[in-house]
Amino acid sequence: MTSSSERTFISSAATTTPLAARMRPHDLSSYIGQSHILGEGQPLTQALHNKQVHSMLLWGPPGTGKTTLAQIIANEVDANLITLSAVSSGVKDIREAMAMTHPGITTIVFVDEVHRFNKSQQDAFLPYIESGAITFIGATTENPAFSCNNALLSRCRVYVLQALSDDELIAIAKQALLTDSWLVEQELQIDDDALLTLASLASGDARRTLLYLELGAQLAIDKHITKVTIAQAAGQKVAQFDQQGDHYYDLLSAFHKSVRGSSSDGALYWYTRYLHANSDPLPIMRRLLAIASEDIGLADPRALSLCLNAWDTYHRVGAAEGERAIAQACVYCALAPKSNALYSAFKAAKQLAADTCDMPVPNHLRNAPTKLAKSQGHGDGYRYSHNEDHAVSAGQQYLPDNLPEPHFYQANERGLEQKLRQKQEFLDQLNKTAYHSNIKNNPTYQGKP
Repeated sequence: MTSSSERTFISSAATTTPLAARMRPHDLSSYIGQSHILGEGQPLTQALHNKQVHSMLLWGPPGTGKTTLAQIIANEVDANLITLSAVSSGVKDIREAMAMTHPGITTIVFVDEVHRFNKSQQDAFLPYIESGAITFIGATTENPAFSCNNALLSRCRVYVLQALSDDELIAIAKQALLTDSWLVEQELQIDDDALLTLASLASGDARRTLLYLELGAQLAIDKHITKVTIAQAAGQKVAQFDQQGDHYYDLLSAFHKSVRGSSSDGALYWYTRYLHANSDPLPIMRRLLAIASEDIGLADPRALSLCLNAWDTYHRVGAAEGERAIAQACVYCALAPKSNALYSAFKAAKQLAADTCDMPVPNHLRNAPTKLAKSQGHGDGYRYSHNEDHAVSAGQQYLPDNLPEPHFYQANERGLEQKLRQKQEFLDQLNKTAYHSNIKNNPTYQGKP
């Protein structure tokens, strides 16, 4: 008998096939998860019961059963299954696969990682899908609206697979312990908290669950799997991250929304989550500068300077100190007063400029560097603001003729914008007074109030 202080490494020499592959279900009855598309009465379930299949895209995180589901679908409808990987296949491989189709035989072509195919490679399937020679099933971890071309999307139904719940992952682990011959032979015991730890570390990924379970079985002391065993099997938790993929943008989106929503905890959490997955903080710094002008604006103009200073600090002193400077900017921007008044004003101004780009500049606002320009009236009637009260030429027109005053910038009552709002109201009152005075003195006056 092995003592409790000794670790027994159980050899898996009896099989070289990973547990995840050995436990791959072959029918819907043993498939765990995705009940929102495979539950009783769901369209896909009904179609398979009727031995019917249609072209589809399976979109979901790794380890959610996309490949397994494609194989089950082929089994359910008695179809010939041709499998391609977009990682290693090209147009030549696609054409060779299409040559394997036969009239009267249902053929399913399953493409794993279909988002890695370029437009021409995706287009190569279209004639065969259109003619009914094949039923196409693509698996992707990326949003197909961005990664698949419109022609392919229009011929496929998209099914969204979700990360598995902890309960579903535990059910998969228990199923393996009860049915996999190698695990059954070991007569293993596993603690309930070990199963909970296993599900937590697997993060919705069935493949990862079975990998950690298999490693945990090999590391078990006296055939007893504890949460410590599972933690050792899992090693350091690796962040889910795919540069420029959906998860990358989801992290940045969560960070931006946390800062916009004035959550300093959320800002720091998503910032550090990003750093845990990718040591380059450049996208975070860029996002902070966008936030400083889009979501904070003139409510606190110091935010823009502080973000630039944090960026500069990072490059001057390196990551160890620089990341903390960026954290400072994250918290400051989260707690700063918020205003999108400038963002909205600029957007509206750009639209009006595009709509009225052919309207001439009023003569009094034009430059008059030559005698010809002066003879045409350029600069006539312009009033130099520094020579007037409050350095304001009240009532002077600054927009094209016949263009109503748009009032782009509407300051709110937060931060510095409270002062800017008061200044704007003061200027508006000066202009109104000047307008009414001009109307009184000249009934034909055409200026703007």
